[in-house]
Amino acid sequence: MSASNPSSVALQAKHLNVQLGHGRLARPVLHGLHLSIRAGRWTSIAGPNGAGKSTLLRALAGLLPVQGSVHLLGRALPQWPQRERARTLAWLAQGGCADLGADDLSVHDVALLGRLPHQGWLAAPGPADWAAVEQALRQTQAWDWRERAFGTLSGGERQRVLLARLLAVQAQVLLMDEPLANLDPPHQADWLALVRELVAQGRTVVSVLHEISVALMADDLVLMRAGRMVYAGPVADEEAHAALEAVFDQRLRICSLEGRWVALLC
Repeated sequence: MSASNPSSVALQAKHLNVQLGHGRLARPVLHGLHLSIRAGRWTSIAGPNGAGKSTLLRALAGLLPVQGSVHLLGRALPQWPQRERARTLAWLAQGGCADLGADDLSVHDVALLGRLPHQGWLAAPGPADWAAVEQALRQTQAWDWRERAFGTLSGGERQRVLLARLLAVQAQVLLMDEPLANLDPPHQADWLALVRELVAQGRTVVSVLHEISVALMADDLVLMRAGRMVYAGPVADEEAHAALEAVFDQRLRICSLEGRWVALLC
């Protein structure tokens, strides 16, 4: 997946290598990736377990030490001031914010964490912050239980609140690692509609998805296997479908159903 105009590229990785662990336990996970994510589009990253999908997303987010380079909107990640980068690129991790000790926070306060990059040191939230949080909670149908403790929510409800926190950042580039985790089919459909709305606004969405039929609804597809990229390009290309079947060892078939591409198990 490439673009000749640098302004049309949201994220770009060159010679990207990532090693996880230390000492004798260290192991290479990503191997020499070259990748361009086009701006204003939805790109899904797919592949079998252990392919390096989440590691790639974390590397693009600047959350891992890497060999090689990652550029965000044409500027190398290390050149971005931290707060400016946090306003430009937002991240939804697997497992939510268990590491933040958020169970005792209200739903509203968890979503408000997304506004931290916009606030001065020790500054109180302002009208723009309150408005952004309300909009995000309404977009994820979580506004009605904004006063509930985050720890009292079901898995699907938590995921919607964490998505609201991501949306509250109002970032240009959004990275989501398994955003459909714990969501029932109606709320998966809501997520799809939301992604399309974001892209229509000119934002860039990159998602790691295990739901292959959902991944096939994206604009572009990145396929991973054993830490290497085996395809990057438009979802609709026949090459994408053949590569997808190959990385899953021919255990699925890509078919057209009522104008959509779907993955059927073999």
